[in-house]
Amino acid sequence: MLDIRFCRALQVMMRLAIAAEEGSEVRSSTQFAEELSTNPSLVRKLLVPLHSEGLVICTKGRGGGARLGRPAEEITLAEIYRCAVGDKPLWARSPDGEHVCMVAARTGEFFANLTAEAERAVLTSLGDRTLADSVREIRALDAEPARR
Repeated sequence: MLDIRFCRALQVMMRLAIAAEEGSEVRSSTQFAEELSTNPSLVRKLLVPLHSEGLVICTKGRGGGARLGRPAEEITLAEIYRCAVGDKPLWARSPDGEHVCMVAARTGEFFANLTAEAERAVLTSLGDRTLADSVREIRALDAEPARR
């Protein structure tokens, strides 16, 4: 099963960026939950690492919620990705088996190197894109005629 935390965290961050542009900066976990068809508890779990890294500012209580911690132009997708997935590797390797041949003996090491290389490439690509870039891309996609 694929991990959807990055996708969900990115959706939350894009909604915060749009809210900031529209002048309604603070959004509640209940609002996010309704928009994402999930529960507020999941949203709050997504917000914890984003808050810890200063990407969002959270306030508790009536009228509280989350808002961007920095301008969208200063937040990279790589930062959001790292907050969402933590130290979890891009791909999980299978457990080492009996070392009956060269492939069995070296696959774990090979796969670890391959995963590290792929993750560096992903982080480089995400590091070149900001949250503001993403909002512009979403708006451009929304402006296109419906695809059939």
